[in-house]
Amino acid sequence: MSDGSPSLPARLYLLAWDTARRRLRPDPGLAPVVRAGALTELTGRGLLVDADGVATPRDLDAHSGDPVLDGLLELVMESGPRPWESWVTCYAGVTLRAVRAQLAAAGFLRADSRRGLGLLRPVAYTLERVQAVEALQHKARQTLTGPEPVAEVLEDDAALVALAAAAGLPTVTGPADRDGYGERIEALTVRGSRAVPVLARVVLAVRTAVSGPDTAAPPARTGG
Repeated sequence: MSDGSPSLPARLYLLAWDTARRRLRPDPGLAPVVRAGALTELTGRGLLVDADGVATPRDLDAHSGDPVLDGLLELVMESGPRPWESWVTCYAGVTLRAVRAQLAAAGFLRADSRRGLGLLRPVAYTLERVQAVEALQHKARQTLTGPEPVAEVLEDDAALVALAAAAGLPTVTGPADRDGYGERIEALTVRGSRAVPVLARVVLAVRTAVSGPDTAAPPARTGG
């Protein structure tokens, strides 16, 4: 987010906010999908590559310039080899908290420390840039439900919506959308995979993290 534009993991985090109440919607799939977004962006930038199913840094001296992404890149470098699916959930809260702090520093969120009964309560966050987040949520919803042909959707936008749908973020996908827009979600996953071939793997990993291995849908086809 060095140029002022939210990164993919930051946008996924913002999609989870209730803009009317300016509060974050509780969602057990939020940490995995934010981590999946960070993995996707690092791969899209060429900083992570796939080595027989293992997320592998391309260059041990490489940096993205984004502290959230660089924090994850350093974690991958210092860890033993892990498959992509493992990284979607492994220490995912670390990336979530880093994204939250980054968005607070950028003015999207306001951090409030409160005292009660003489004790300092945990920091509470309030959404500040409501209109910007509403615009982000509207665009994501239009990417899913609108008339624009999938072939004309930007690959980054396709990846955003594919990941949001995998996590079931309610500002993007409602309960009936898996059936009503299932084919379009798959097509968007394929579209996003043109730039980041591992996207289908992390999308499936997010679905598994949210719903369990028995109910997760199969990965989207990326070729053939």
